[in-house]
Amino acid sequence: MENISSLLITIILLGVLVIAHEFGHFIIAKKNGIWVQEFAVGMGPKIFSRTKGDTEYSIRILPLGGFCRMEGEAEDGASSSTSFLSKSVGARMAVMAAGPVMNFLLAFLMIFGLTCTTYTATPVIKEVLPDSAAAASGLEVGDRIQKIDGKTIHIYDELQYTLQSNHGESLTLDVVDATGTHHKYKLRPKLDEKQGRYLIGFSPEVKTGLFAESVDGYAKMGIAETARYSLFAMINYVKMTAEGLLRVFTFTANPDEYGGPIAIFNMVGQSYQAGLQYSIKAAIQNVVYIGAVLSANLGVLNLFPIPALDGGRILFLLIEAVRRKPMDIETESKLQFLGFVFLMGLMAFVIFSDIKKYMI
Repeated sequence: MENISSLLITIILLGVLVIAHEFGHFIIAKKNGIWVQEFAVGMGPKIFSRTKGDTEYSIRILPLGGFCRMEGEAEDGASSSTSFLSKSVGARMAVMAAGPVMNFLLAFLMIFGLTCTTYTATPVIKEVLPDSAAAASGLEVGDRIQKIDGKTIHIYDELQYTLQSNHGESLTLDVVDATGTHHKYKLRPKLDEKQGRYLIGFSPEVKTGLFAESVDGYAKMGIAETARYSLFAMINYVKMTAEGLLRVFTFTANPDEYGGPIAIFNMVGQSYQAGLQYSIKAAIQNVVYIGAVLSANLGVLNLFPIPALDGGRILFLLIEAVRRKPMDIETESKLQFLGFVFLMGLMAFVIFSDIKKYMI
């Protein structure tokens, strides 16, 4: 029964991400006078279809992916005033970019909702732990960490990510103390064997969300602070995803760093069940968190300049803008096909890795 509920939740979650992505393409295409022939969620044979206006809306049998089929998108259809190819390079580029942008917006909204209902750590020191790198370096309660090795830290998540990416090498921290005075500290994070993470050695100041239960000693985050945190958290997910995907595409990533449909199913199911041990609210929050990460992942993946992805189409449009004429259709079709073959091969590789990790 748990597996069935996890599968349904996973399908619904992926459906929401795909709908958001394709809606981005859809709404900008409509705004530019492009005829959207079909708006589909899923792939393969249709299991539901309804036509409204001049667009067919369908649900297909395989709950992975989806598409927004526009007139003249894949062939020479510039003769029609409502075709994709009849529009300016800027309009077509906006249509292609709208899908990933919508995924980033969805990730931001999901994080915003979570931040409003949970507790958020900040890069401000509330307690310095004894015998830690923080204590040895002279960091004090009330210090706000602003930069690590010259890179600005906006939120606690960025601090954590930087520490893990640095693998225990020495760091220079720029901090502002409670009086507003700036200081620099050099220290080497220590590996916590139990947690398997590198730590500086301090407890962060925690704030409660707008709609979270108040806790004595915890300040509440305002709307502006919540929006700021949500924006930088989304940007941090985008950064982590881009760096991770680069390692995947160059086959330098550790198998634990990536996963396909089976990994997503396991991650969603485990997070949902873990949340249920506390409350249905906690279970939903866990799923929304994963949704935000996956939405950022989907947005970044589609912006990679690989033919068959939105980023590949944008690259072709940039080339067209520079050359002042479109790429030869036959050449573009071949490149699109090669990109599709590459992506299918990568998907097969990821699924095979999933099978080895979870089913063998």
